[in-house]
Amino acid sequence: MGVSGCLRCYLISLLLFLFHSETACHPLGKRPCRMQAFRIWDVNQKTFYLRNNQLVAGYLQGPNTKLEEKIDVVPVEPHSVFLGIHGGKLCLSCVKSGDEIKLQLEPVNITDLRKDKEQDKRFTFIRSDSGPTTSFESAACPGWFLCTALEADRPVGLTNTPKAAFKVTKFYFQQDQ
Repeated sequence: MGVSGCLRCYLISLLLFLFHSETACHPLGKRPCRMQAFRIWDVNQKTFYLRNNQLVAGYLQGPNTKLEEKIDVVPVEPHSVFLGIHGGKLCLSCVKSGDEIKLQLEPVNITDLRKDKEQDKRFTFIRSDSGPTTSFESAACPGWFLCTALEADRPVGLTNTPKAAFKVTKFYFQQDQ
């Protein structure tokens, strides 16, 4: 009885210590922010780059390969993520404007976004992996997916017809080394 009582006290002390350490590191319940950079390209091999402050997908070759944008990712939940570029300083968002739904780049720090804030829902994308490819559905606008056009050098956008032949919604998504 004495050994099991001592063990129980030790475990309780350990749990209290760990709980205190976790709350001290992440006060007010803020989630830890682990931003990671990823390479993204569609199944037609078009990579993302920035042109006139707009995210575009195209074929970059030679010296232009340095224009490729890495996608900054912060996990929100097991299959939900925030997506950004430029070190997480510009975030992808799904915005409704009248009857139109469009993808925007907003000057928001990705590490300031919170999963429990309704106003941050427009920045949340549901990541679905299917074999080697990944798709991204807007959490704010269910049924709308991140997409590229078949033609090169067109803006990255959103579509609600993911199986349409003129839109590409499947991407290769690889953590940057």
